[in-house]
Amino acid sequence: MTVTARYLVTEALHECGHTGIGQTPDAESTNRAFDRLNWMIDQWAVKRWLVYRLQTAKIVSTGATSYTVGTGGNITTTVDGTTITVRPDRLENGCFMRQLQTAGGLAVDYPLQLIESKEDYDRIGLKSLSAFSSYIFYDPAMPLGSVYTYPVMPATLYELHILMKYVLKEFPTLDTVIDLPPSYYAGLLYPLALRLCSVFAIPIPQTSPLPGLARDALATIRGSNTAIQRLQTPTELVRKGLYNIYSDRVY
Repeated sequence: MTVTARYLVTEALHECGHTGIGQTPDAESTNRAFDRLNWMIDQWAVKRWLVYRLQTAKIVSTGATSYTVGTGGNITTTVDGTTITVRPDRLENGCFMRQLQTAGGLAVDYPLQLIESKEDYDRIGLKSLSAFSSYIFYDPAMPLGSVYTYPVMPATLYELHILMKYVLKEFPTLDTVIDLPPSYYAGLLYPLALRLCSVFAIPIPQTSPLPGLARDALATIRGSNTAIQRLQTPTELVRKGLYNIYSDRVY
């Protein structure tokens, strides 16, 4: 089934009671609903479990202290060729650096620990120190974000890989085909219809199924997208292995 933004907006106007079945909504109402649809997508784009995949972008280190991310920046494309049209709001755990020059010719990856806050990054005394990198910090500035490694990654020896949410893009026109997993159709429809009730001052009866449908649609998307990382205990808290006399192994 091919679903366009216009079809979705029209159905949402029917669902909220603005337009009767078989009627065509007027242009002003359609455009206002279309704006709300894009605003909702912009909010979803920063909510991890409403985004259906993560993506990785890479750049060969030049020895620079930082690299910009987004259109016109240093990092503009993901590993799978997708263009980064919007700067990411944050990086996800899973960034790493890849050693390019190895004796056996095989690339070796080293995980980078994510520094979440600028306050923690600012506490680093010598930010220009160049050595084997262990940490990564992301400053979500506008219009381009900036990625910093610490220590600074030496030039040409390593390739920086950053992990970010796939960007859910606004729909350019009403006739744009919605290229999202099928579960997103209902996920967009019912929450949008609820928002349109507010826009057009339409009261929601207590017996209305709309709020429940919206919750169920969003819960379906979140459930499908949820991927919990394995628990990792900080090294300093890990107890050294104990010898088991029965299995002759150290655990």
